[in-house]
Amino acid sequence: MNSRKVVYLFFSTLLVGSISGAIVGFILDFHVYTEGSFLNLFFGLLWLLGICAAFSLISQMGFFAYLTLHRFGLALFRSQKLWNYVQVILVAFVIFDLIYFRFVAFAEPGETIFGFMVMPILLLIYGLVIAYLKAKGTNQGAFIPALFFIVVVTTIEWVPALTVNDPKWLWLYFTPLITANTWQVLTLHRLTKQES
Repeated sequence: MNSRKVVYLFFSTLLVGSISGAIVGFILDFHVYTEGSFLNLFFGLLWLLGICAAFSLISQMGFFAYLTLHRFGLALFRSQKLWNYVQVILVAFVIFDLIYFRFVAFAEPGETIFGFMVMPILLLIYGLVIAYLKAKGTNQGAFIPALFFIVVVTTIEWVPALTVNDPKWLWLYFTPLITANTWQVLTLHRLTKQES
């Protein structure tokens, strides 16, 4: 992949993450940004674009870290099949962690674990859809790595917001991460013009 394509991937991911996060952030705090003067709206949107750009940069670091980890995993286990099993186990472990540990840390008295299952299960379903699209666009061998990246790497990048457990920050942080990660996964093979 030449430098022009790398630059395109960088800036397009930055744009996708920034805009998606700014839209969600604007909707979440609509009354804050629309009350007062035009400058309040302007600087509010500018702040949203900036903070969401920072989150999409985290997404890009995670993406290139995963590409390195994937190569390391293939070399370590000497078999794509074995490395895929390891990734599936890690996906299951992360989904369990998202449910159980968040329940233990943040559940109010009388609250059941079922409320904490919604978000991780939706993330898993979303990951399965994106992995299917990736495999359809490249080959079946790309399914597990794409699922792992969408579920596990996105969750790792999302940890700062998960530890705070503020619904507004959960969504403001999550939106640029998931859109940027999705964009990178579904764009890379188009840029390299080869099956991955």
